[in-house]
Amino acid sequence: MQYSRLNKLLLAGACVLCSCRSVYKGLEGTAGDAACIQQFRPQFSNTLYSTKVDVLHHHLSGLLFFKQMPDSSLRVVFASETGFKFFDFEFAKNGGFVKHYMMPAMDKKPVVKALQKDFELVLMRADLRQASVLREGPFNYAAIPTPKGNNYYITDTACTRLERIEKSSRRKPVVKAWMYNYREGVPDSISIQHQNFTFNISLQRVEK
Repeated sequence: MQYSRLNKLLLAGACVLCSCRSVYKGLEGTAGDAACIQQFRPQFSNTLYSTKVDVLHHHLSGLLFFKQMPDSSLRVVFASETGFKFFDFEFAKNGGFVKHYMMPAMDKKPVVKALQKDFELVLMRADLRQASVLREGPFNYAAIPTPKGNNYYITDTACTRLERIEKSSRRKPVVKAWMYNYREGVPDSISIQHQNFTFNISLQRVEK
């Protein structure tokens, strides 16, 4: 099955990583405030995106809706343009996560977990108290520790522009994300790409 293959790819990727030198070995500590990245946190309220998701041999397209709820949680609902629902997730303000629905063909733990972590990466709700600032060349890396590596929010050294986001293992990025052309605190486009297997998400904002 495709999702058994996904598990095998994840394990193979981890084995390869063990024998590789870290691409982050050039990072050095620098003065700076990691909290400056908060200016790039998307201010989703009722925001709609035209969306494409590629998972191995599955291709899904439709509309993804970010809806801010009265309790400050955020619902993320992805459905086809004909109304067929693919998934419905809830991200609580305190970091909690609820899967309200996942289409049966994709309702596998690795897939749900990957989607959860991908959206958490771009929602930028992580606790910054343990974050540090590193530098390499013309870029600053706001590094937020995770159990298996770091989440890096990479900016110019003045922290005026978000270059990209990386979710890393100990040695190299496993997910990269970009958010472009912010308007009123919301990016016009978002791209999320896994580095070890085919799992990509592309969002383009739709004006309602």
